[in-house]
Amino acid sequence: MTVTEKKETLQIGAFLKSRRAALDPDEVGLPPVHNRRRVPGLRREEVAQLAGISVDYYIRIEQDRAHSISAPVLDALARALRLTADEHTYLRNLADPQFGDGSSTRTVVRPEIQRLLDSMDPHIPAFVYGPGLDFLAWNRIGARVAFDLEALPPRWRNAPLLVFRHPDSRTLHPGWEELAAETVAALRADCARYPCHPRAKAVLTELLEGSPRFRELWEDHQVREKLSGRKRIHHPEAGELEVSYETFQLTVDHHQTLCTYTVEPGSPSEAALRWLADRTPAASVPH
Repeated sequence: MTVTEKKETLQIGAFLKSRRAALDPDEVGLPPVHNRRRVPGLRREEVAQLAGISVDYYIRIEQDRAHSISAPVLDALARALRLTADEHTYLRNLADPQFGDGSSTRTVVRPEIQRLLDSMDPHIPAFVYGPGLDFLAWNRIGARVAFDLEALPPRWRNAPLLVFRHPDSRTLHPGWEELAAETVAALRADCARYPCHPRAKAVLTELLEGSPRFRELWEDHQVREKLSGRKRIHHPEAGELEVSYETFQLTVDHHQTLCTYTVEPGSPSEAALRWLADRTPAASVPH
C-alpha cells in the first residue's frame, strides 16, 4: 500500500462512497430504477437529491475537491446517508481537520488520574486510553486481566496492535472476530479525531502494512466509538471471564478515556476475577 493510498483511507470521498454503497434505495424512499443501476446502493445523483445539494457539488465532495464544507451540508449528507451519531462525528472530523486535531495533546496521565486508578476497588480492572488507543495507565488488576501490560515493551501497549499482532490474541479472546471489527471501527473514529497525532498515524500505518485482516476490515469504513459493551476473555490462569466495559472521557484531559471492566455479582467471572486479583502482586504502574 503506497503512501498516497494510506492517506486516502482517511479522506471524505472514500467514506461517502462506502456509505452510499451500503444503502438500499428502498430504505430511503427512492423508487427503483430498472436496467440503469450498475452498482450497489445509491447513485451520486440520488444522494445529492436527498441532501438537497447539486450533483456537481456532491461529486466534488466525493472526489475530495470541495473545501470548507459547511456544517448544514454535512448534516444534510448525514441525514441522506442515514449515518449513525458516531459516523456523523467522523464525517465532521474528516471535513475539518482542525475539529479534532490532537497533534499537540499530552500522552502523559496526570498523577491525580493514576491515584484514582490505584484507589478503585482492587477487583475492578481499569485503564486510561490515549490517541491511537494506547494504554497510558492502569491499575493493578488492569495490568493482568488479559495481556500482561507490565511485561510488554512500551510500543506494544496499544489495543489495536495487541488485537491484530500479538500471537496470543485469538486465544485470549474467544470472540476475536467481533472484537477485531469493534477495534477497527474505534480506531477509525480515533484517527479522524486526532489526524495529526504521530502515535495514531504510526499505529494505523503499521497495521495497514502488517495485518491483512486489519486491512480488510479497515476498507469497510465502519465507524463506532467503544462506549460500552461486553467482552469475553480466556485468561491462561483465571479461566473464562465475561466482562462489561464502560468508557468515560476525562473532562480535563479530553484526549484521554477511562475504561472499566465489571462482572455480574455472584457469577463465575466474578470468582475468577477475584482469584486473579488476589494473586496479582503489586506492580509499579506508570505515573
